[in-house]
Amino acid sequence: MLHIVLLEPEIPQNTGNIGRTCVAIGAKLHLIGPMGFSVSDKWVRRAGLDYWDKLDLAVYDDYPDFLCKNFESTNREPRIYMATTKARHVYSDVTYEEDCYVMFGKESAGIPEEILVEHEETAIRIPMDGDIRSLNLSNSVAIVAYEVMRQRGFGRLNTQGQLHRLQWQSDREG
Repeated sequence: MLHIVLLEPEIPQNTGNIGRTCVAIGAKLHLIGPMGFSVSDKWVRRAGLDYWDKLDLAVYDDYPDFLCKNFESTNREPRIYMATTKARHVYSDVTYEEDCYVMFGKESAGIPEEILVEHEETAIRIPMDGDIRSLNLSNSVAIVAYEVMRQRGFGRLNTQGQLHRLQWQSDREG
């Protein structure tokens, strides 16, 4: 399973969009406080549409609480990819493990450097032009999450669609 981790999210609409993406790909969403809103906020639910009740969601008081509940209590070594503009590795150059965590920082400041320095080899970045500060958080999550899914052959995700009212020409010919 892919685990998407948001550290101190501030914008409810972004979190709602990210929750919707997590449902679409079967990922678990971890929210680490303090947050700038409540998960029951109408903007979170509005952005998440009618998918919010299908979301595999965990909420933590703070970063130590997240580490304790996911790694210390299970004696697992934390393998957390840190999405940051400060990273030296490009997100698409990494091979993601089956049960990996990808953390994204809050919109205004990213992941604190005190955390990043402990994860130098797993810090990843999305390439951007020039001095662009960052992408929208929801877009960043989608870019990295779909790379993880692509590497896994998209797993159980639907990779083909069908028209509703008409037929593709190849379906008519066959």
